[in-house]
Amino acid sequence: FAEKVATGLSLRHDHGSQYMSDDFQAEIRFLGIESSPAFVRAPEGNGCAERFIRTLKESLLWVRPFATVEDLRQALLEFRDLYNETWLLERHGFMSPNAVRARALSNAAIAA
Repeated sequence: FAEKVATGLSLRHDHGSQYMSDDFQAEIRFLGIESSPAFVRAPEGNGCAERFIRTLKESLLWVRPFATVEDLRQALLEFRDLYNETWLLERHGFMSPNAVRARALSNAAIAA
């Protein structure tokens, strides 16, 4: 770990005591992660995260064994790239996450 190693990342979380604790908040600040608490009484954020974790388990973690942690890390990076480039998500109008991100960036550039 190094200070500010995760600058630019944002961590969405609920208001659970483990996420709101001084120790946890200090750790993510040290790493450079922005804390992004979900709106109170807005559980759909948890549902989206839980569904993604289930997808990850069904598509990768329950399908193949990993001999080392490095093998798992590489597989997770490959899954991330495949997901972001090729998965068409209904909530995004059947566009991939990368396509949605590119459209949002171009719209932000136009607005600026």
